[in-house]
Amino acid sequence: MLSLALLAPSAKLGAQTLETLKARKALVKETKSALNARASKDARKEAKRLSKDGWQVPPGTLPLEKQLDRVYLMQYEFDENMYPKYILGDATSIGENYDAAKFQAMELAKVSLASQIETEVTGLIDTEMANMQLSAGEAASVSKTTAGLKSLLTQKIGRVLVPVECFRTLQNKNKEVRVMIAYDSQTALEQAKSLIREQLAAESAELVSKLDGVIGK
Repeated sequence: MLSLALLAPSAKLGAQTLETLKARKALVKETKSALNARASKDARKEAKRLSKDGWQVPPGTLPLEKQLDRVYLMQYEFDENMYPKYILGDATSIGENYDAAKFQAMELAKVSLASQIETEVTGLIDTEMANMQLSAGEAASVSKTTAGLKSLLTQKIGRVLVPVECFRTLQNKNKEVRVMIAYDSQTALEQAKSLIREQLAAESAELVSKLDGVIGK
């Protein structure tokens, strides 16, 4: 099964190691044709393996090989600060019919996205909190807010790209559907910060002010 994981974008360039930045810059320097060749080769290999396991694409969608090729290329897309342009989440679900299974897979994939975003933003805030003079009550408020971020983000995530959609029919005739969705990293980060700001503002404007450097103004 295809398994991909991408780091969510960080708000601070300095948080990345010099080695990581050098590696990413070197990657960007590769020619487009070389990237396409690599992605296509990996996609063909993976598509062949998945096909043997019974996976196929629904009518009207791209061949599995082309779908996987698109995902691999997305991994090599970075923004101007050399952070991954997309966050990807994937999920599989089983249902009595295709539509029900796909709907559940999409919802689970969004939860996967939200979890990645939550982890990134929580890490940023925790790092900054260590350098701030927050009272025990303020620290507790921030922790409570970030702890509930995943649920809020899952509802907030807007239109996503669906580079991979495939299915297979099980022995009991149920449908197993797999989707992979992609979401703009910068949009995701800004939405997370906005949600945190809204939640904290209801408790303490002063606390929001202290965290403006992290969650934005």
